[in-house]
Amino acid sequence: MMHAPNAPVTKHSLTAIAAELASQIARQSLPGSSQIHIVPSTGNTQLFVSNGSRLHKISEAVEQRLLQLITQQDEAAINIELIALGLDTTPLIDDVPLKSPGIYALSLAIAQKCNMGCTYCYADQGDFGGPAKNMQIDTAKKSIDLLLKDCTPGSKVQVTFLGGEPLINRKALREATVYAAAAGAQNNVQVNFSITTNGTLLKTDDAAFFEEHGFAVTISLDGIGAQHDKQRPLKNGAGTYEQIIEKIQPLLAAQRRMQVSARVTVTPTHINLGETLLEFIDMGFHSVGFSPLLRSANGRDEMTKQDLEGMLQGMITCGLMFEQHVVQGKRFPFLNMVNALKEIAKGTHRPYPCGAGAGYMGVSADGDMFACHRFVNEAAGSMGNIYEGVDATLQNNWLQSRHVHNQLPCNSCWAKYLCGGGCHHEVLEKGRHACDYIRGWLHYTMQAHERMTRLAPDWYR
Repeated sequence: MMHAPNAPVTKHSLTAIAAELASQIARQSLPGSSQIHIVPSTGNTQLFVSNGSRLHKISEAVEQRLLQLITQQDEAAINIELIALGLDTTPLIDDVPLKSPGIYALSLAIAQKCNMGCTYCYADQGDFGGPAKNMQIDTAKKSIDLLLKDCTPGSKVQVTFLGGEPLINRKALREATVYAAAAGAQNNVQVNFSITTNGTLLKTDDAAFFEEHGFAVTISLDGIGAQHDKQRPLKNGAGTYEQIIEKIQPLLAAQRRMQVSARVTVTPTHINLGETLLEFIDMGFHSVGFSPLLRSANGRDEMTKQDLEGMLQGMITCGLMFEQHVVQGKRFPFLNMVNALKEIAKGTHRPYPCGAGAGYMGVSADGDMFACHRFVNEAAGSMGNIYEGVDATLQNNWLQSRHVHNQLPCNSCWAKYLCGGGCHHEVLEKGRHACDYIRGWLHYTMQAHERMTRLAPDWYR
């Protein structure tokens, strides 16, 4: 069991601790009961109740009774035990899907083209399997009008610019931003902006524009130096890392309202997550996050179940770094950890993994609407268009079919309401080979949450 990270620990020690923890967690986080999960800890053993995603401290005697019932797969007896413990077992999530929810976020494929030739791109290297094109400004404005038309004063909406590479269509991107900001102000609606870019086309004055409008800027960086260049070259094969690092400096220096983050796609060859995390935090990124490659357009570099076991160990190493820094009163913006701890602390429970097809839609360059940016030009995620609006039949059929209670084996998994069933696009394309990784990461972060509430309670405030 891990010692509390309240004293300096060497990189080698953290790696060894992470390896030990990953081995334990692989056994402890397996599915057992759909209702509960036992989370051993150096402090207090925790009982995770799936219904409501609640954590409770339990005695050793209660832990042993529940472990026996889990082994016996006696769900009825587990329910009785929960009632005896004074826990409400009334379901907080039923089988009824969302129905025709309003839209609060749109991503605009402002440029369905790209200057890079990433080995794994889900968007077929930027054009989504069709002819390369830019979104016209009238299409962008119409999308924004649709987003704002039913908003109540005082509400918030999100406009995200994606591609391809969105800065290929910089003029339309800027015009659409100014238009949305003005329209939002006129209707007393706060419009927040974000962009995901490969960083190669950034200009110095982009920093001032993004800062003025408070953009959340995500830079795709898949490791340090050669690791990044291997996965994210230009179409001619040339590396991009050095030029991206140079071009993001004005953004990193200017960020006040703007927040600049790094997003790292993890493939089987990327094993040094801790080194990457430290490098990017030291550069001044507001946050750094990792995401495993589970589905690529050409099938290359996808993470297998075995690869994900290695990634979990790397993620735990990063998590231990986070714990060590925060206990010492230092900021450590490891996004995966921050998000997990916040969701655990507030008891996030949901029947879907995200807002895709519900409050969030992706808009193609031609104005067609899809469940999210990853489904652009794919019939499976079609949701209507910006001219005629959301197709209620398509949307509601989607929300019915994608409800976590209708997903196998999700409906028998203890993590179902924290996970929500996994990324729709990845699951529909590749299935659910990442479940053990997801459960393992949640198990570790629940253990970390117990330590953090004891050793660094101020972090939550």
